[in-house]
Amino acid sequence: MGLRERIGIDLGRKNKIEDGLAAAVEHGIRYLDLKIDVAPNAVETLTPERVKGIRDTCERHGIHVGVHTMSAVNTAEVAPHVRDGVERYLIGHMDACKMLGGEWIVVHAGYHFTSDVEMRMEAGLERLKRLSDHAETIGLTVLLENMNWEPDDAEVHYLAHNVEETLFYFDRLTSPNLRWAFTANHAHIVEDGVDAFLAAMDIKRCDEVRLADCWRNGKEEHLLPGTGDFDFPGLFRKLDELGFEGHYMNAFGTLEDMVKGRDILARMGENAAA
Repeated sequence: MGLRERIGIDLGRKNKIEDGLAAAVEHGIRYLDLKIDVAPNAVETLTPERVKGIRDTCERHGIHVGVHTMSAVNTAEVAPHVRDGVERYLIGHMDACKMLGGEWIVVHAGYHFTSDVEMRMEAGLERLKRLSDHAETIGLTVLLENMNWEPDDAEVHYLAHNVEETLFYFDRLTSPNLRWAFTANHAHIVEDGVDAFLAAMDIKRCDEVRLADCWRNGKEEHLLPGTGDFDFPGLFRKLDELGFEGHYMNAFGTLEDMVKGRDILARMGENAAA
């Protein structure tokens, strides 16, 4: 399978799943990340009829889908009652993903408030272990995403934003159903950088590489390829050398931007291989 065929698109919150599927059929897109939190794809709108239509289209055209959870839902939540809601949200989304015929669910390690890092990391780790157990039971893959840096003086900070924090989880989570979603643009804006992540992590545990342009050591942005300073040819070359066999996922701009971006990125990949 060529690079272009391995690049999927993240439909985000605004694009109706059926519209994304229509674009996927038209352009030969094989991988989609879905969000099922708010209209037009809120989980309560997934009626049996709608689910059947989505599944039938995916099966007919060989489209693989997963669900991407909200990073605003704190996997590292510790507050009574709220922590139970977080658990129900994540387990519920896993079950909904299976209902849709999905193969993976992207989750996050949560976030902390500067003074409670260790407590939050331990709480998130235990919750991710429980998600991994459930994933094994229902036959789903959980992809833990490395997150973006927030300014040092921000009150809230995402966990698993650098190599050290990301390894904290992957060194302790041994389930075969717990794997990595490598958001390359997140790695680009932290001091460690892409190379440090690829050197420290086991690429054999990586199923999805998420793509957007941004600026080195800059802020969290999801720019169109070529409008930042991310080295896409270098990334593709390194991943090929490491033996990455998974799919890529565009996460920038509009649905049309991401469709066009597949061709732009495929050409960059060809240049890297030349």
